[in-house]
Amino acid sequence: MIRGGNLRATLVGFAGALVALAALSLLVGIEDILGALSLADPSVIFVVIAVAVCWLTAWGLSLRTVLGVLGAPITAPVAVLVFAGATFANNVTPFGQAGGEPVSALLVSRASDSEYETGLAAIASVDALNFVPSIILALIGLGYFATRITFGENLLLVSAVVVGFAIALLLAVYFGWTNRYRVERVAVDTLTPLARRVGGVVPGLSPPSRAGLERRIEGFFTAVERVGTNPRGLLLALCFSAAGWVGLATSLWLSLFALGHTVPAAVVLVAIPAGAMAGVTPLPGGLGGVETVLGVLVTATTGGIPAATVLAAVLIHRGATYALPTVVGGATAAVLADR
Repeated sequence: MIRGGNLRATLVGFAGALVALAALSLLVGIEDILGALSLADPSVIFVVIAVAVCWLTAWGLSLRTVLGVLGAPITAPVAVLVFAGATFANNVTPFGQAGGEPVSALLVSRASDSEYETGLAAIASVDALNFVPSIILALIGLGYFATRITFGENLLLVSAVVVGFAIALLLAVYFGWTNRYRVERVAVDTLTPLARRVGGVVPGLSPPSRAGLERRIEGFFTAVERVGTNPRGLLLALCFSAAGWVGLATSLWLSLFALGHTVPAAVVLVAIPAGAMAGVTPLPGGLGGVETVLGVLVTATTGGIPAATVLAAVLIHRGATYALPTVVGGATAAVLADR
């Protein structure tokens, strides 16, 4: 599924992520981090892993809900495994969701026996819906801090990023949808000659016609419209999404608790969505960037916890929420790729 230039890009991305993690560890102190990890409560770490499974299940059920609206129903266990496969694709390709979206759509379409554009509409809808609860939870956390402490430079920056991201997302959705036919024309004009050049180079590959591309893009927009005009499905998917975000926040909170520290819920409610935004960095799954943002925010909003302990907690959290879906999702992707 990952070949040629994509493989090279992935390897370069992981090399960059390792450099970022190494630099962060050296800055904080590797021995201090290892010392903090050695004090972690194994029973709590087991609960962290269980919570990570709950998060993955919640977002898998959100995908199942959207596919049900699109007339491509799948069972709950399959939905969870497919979402793990989609997460795997995001975690091993640069730019996170943006890089893994085409592969994720392929996995979804194969698992649900639907057209590719249906799979793309489903995973794109889930990813877009996931931003809504994250922004709300982050604003709730920031509202708590506004009543308790004076905002420092880091929190002011986070507040600006969260609000700016929310506004940019709303504007992008509005203008993208109202100009969807123009987007379709531009996409067809761009992809048609590109597909012909690829078809001329790759043996046995028949490039789609212009009419075929138009049909698929129109099918994508039609599928997205079906999701957007189904209030019950939207509400249910948003509830599953919110439950997933709460699971992610709980995972980070428990990771700190495993090291002997209890923090206000607002700390993780702000840190988790802000860390997810760092996933847009050109690193596989935001590896390295997410850890840095989480470490900086938790340290800035707690004050009394040593940076090495914070980073150790972040590594426990990411071990459960990055490594687990990557392993499970990789196996799922391999099975679906052979179908």
